[in-house]
Amino acid sequence: MQFPTPLLRGRLIKRYKRFLADVELESGETITCSCPNTGSMKGLVEPGSAVWLSESDNPTRKYRYTWEMVEHDLGKGAVMTGVNTNHPNKIVAEAIEAGQIASLKGYEVLRREVKYGKNSRIDILLESASKGLCYVEVKNVHMMRKSGLAEFPDSVTARGTKHLGELADMVRDGHRAVMMYLIQRGDATRFSLARDIDPVYGEAFDLAIATGVEPLAYRCQLTAEGIAFDKKVKIVDAP
Repeated sequence: MQFPTPLLRGRLIKRYKRFLADVELESGETITCSCPNTGSMKGLVEPGSAVWLSESDNPTRKYRYTWEMVEHDLGKGAVMTGVNTNHPNKIVAEAIEAGQIASLKGYEVLRREVKYGKNSRIDILLESASKGLCYVEVKNVHMMRKSGLAEFPDSVTARGTKHLGELADMVRDGHRAVMMYLIQRGDATRFSLARDIDPVYGEAFDLAIATGVEPLAYRCQLTAEGIAFDKKVKIVDAP
């Protein structure tokens, strides 16, 4: 996924009201930008952190800038980390269409945001005359508390728990279901659930996997020009 124009660099002053952040641009100007992330962004909101913003020329937008990435350092050098939760669905859809996910090849039709389950929408629905239906739920992952180990979720997610249950229902109905964790950072070598943050989600994950939901985790490489789908990451149950 390429950005229309390269991102702008700045310095985080503070994040507040979840969806807003104040940033000092390299020009010295202080602006308020939108923060498209409902989670806690644990470890990524330290004042003074280097951040990267996209700029919109849409005159109807209240906030001209959107927070896209932050540089996160766990002692081994700063790593570009994506915080915009609006991107993963598009990134995964592009990767499927490009044949970059071996286990999701061979489907003739890909549709996004299709209604299913209990008043929900599946992120990606794959359809094939021979393979049937495959429901793909995508979650953005950006939290890393130990070097190399990406974790999800970074806060309690009742919505995420609901989605796992609905994926399990699709398997019970005879369909295929995949839980895709897209890690928006390039230094992840493993992925695990943050069971200490949301044990209920962990229990729902275990039940879904036992039912037949397939878990996948892939990482990305990020630059100011774009986000590139990279490689599969091993899922481990604990650090």
